[in-house]
Amino acid sequence: MFLIPRIKKEISVSKDYKIKEIMVDKKKVYLIFNEVLCSTTMINDFILDNLIQLSKKELKQVESALPDANIIPIEEKDVFSFVNQGFAVLVYKKIYAIEVRAILDRGVTSVQSELSITGPKDSFTENFNSNLGLIRRRIKTTKLESRDMEIGRYTKTRVAVLSMKGIVKDGLVEDVCRQLEKINIDGIIDSSYLKSYLEGDHTLFPTVMMSERPDRASMALLEGKVVVITDLSPYALILPSFFLDYFHTVDDYYQKNSNTTFIRVIRVIAFFVAIFLPAIYIAVTTRNYDLVPYRLLLILKAGRTFVPFAAYIEALFMIIAFEILKESDIRMSATTGSAVSILGGLILGDAAVSAGIVSPIMIIIIAISSIAALIFPSNELVNAIRFYKIIILLLSAFFGIYGVLVGAIFLFYKLLSMKSFQFSYLSPIIPFDKYEWRDSVIRKEDKIKRRNSYLTDNIVRGRNL
Repeated sequence: MFLIPRIKKEISVSKDYKIKEIMVDKKKVYLIFNEVLCSTTMINDFILDNLIQLSKKELKQVESALPDANIIPIEEKDVFSFVNQGFAVLVYKKIYAIEVRAILDRGVTSVQSELSITGPKDSFTENFNSNLGLIRRRIKTTKLESRDMEIGRYTKTRVAVLSMKGIVKDGLVEDVCRQLEKINIDGIIDSSYLKSYLEGDHTLFPTVMMSERPDRASMALLEGKVVVITDLSPYALILPSFFLDYFHTVDDYYQKNSNTTFIRVIRVIAFFVAIFLPAIYIAVTTRNYDLVPYRLLLILKAGRTFVPFAAYIEALFMIIAFEILKESDIRMSATTGSAVSILGGLILGDAAVSAGIVSPIMIIIIAISSIAALIFPSNELVNAIRFYKIIILLLSAFFGIYGVLVGAIFLFYKLLSMKSFQFSYLSPIIPFDKYEWRDSVIRKEDKIKRRNSYLTDNIVRGRNL
């Protein structure tokens, strides 16, 4: 057989690939596997122990002779594809792949980045089957369709596009699959690789949501959205995603409407505070003095009496200092992260005020603005807020309150012109959807539950598919 010499030549350098020659009823049988991807216990107990007891006749029907749950015949060209997925390949007159994967993932753990207050605590992991199982465990119907594909010339990463038949809008799944099939790179290591291809580089605001929560992914599927899960990635991609989606959390649906509405209003206020507060402060203290009461203006100006820098330079310095502090806090280990926060927030901040480098009011303004941005768990949204905050801050330094208005118009124009898979990014505000509006900022229950009509033609929840 010419297959074995070719395989030996292919794996001559790598020592983790193993080829075992076994005599079964005076016939040579070859077992090919990777020892780091396979469970040696399963190979010994379920394959080798049973294989050596087979007769020549039973060897021809090895699919029924071995008590393994997953034995499939394969072609010669697929040998390494299965070996690299944790299968043991049995070569006799035919070629069979036997699943003996080792457990290399960390198992289902609690949510880390999207903390759950009252909802489920389980989260996606790096195991593809576990992630798909966590969704199918919640949506128990064959209407949940999974389209599998492999992406990456060398990694051959398994990717699944999930959708609900009868709910998802016609053409959306095909559009997503077409974009994924166009990806031609060496490898996919994480779902964020796919995210950059699916949303493009046209804007800073995210149009594809990443989530590690199976309940959020399941809710999105029932709304008519598409979910993409990637092998070895604990984050699923939800698309299309809209601007208001980032003001919602899954916990909003696990508590009373009044509480949800209040928290959502706070998030909207936080969004505008994070972007516009520093710019408005600079505008009223440097150019538009008549916009604030005289006594308040005296207090604001008195705080900057001995500061040697212009207000916008001072603000930029504080923003950069805060970003450095935040990044160091994120990258540091848990034991030293608190020490960095204390050092930067208390000691250096107090020393900077005492030295007259920055004013106390500027520290308060930048702190409120930066903390308001941290209310959003999406890093892409936080980065977009930071970018527009700096742009509008510079406009206010040169043009005063008119610069703030120009920046606000530019921000609204960008949001208005954005599309997420041919859907308006500001949906359901623009275009207006009176039913979906009830679950936008103010959450109001309806007797008849309805879905977003832009995502599906099956707008009544619970209607037969």
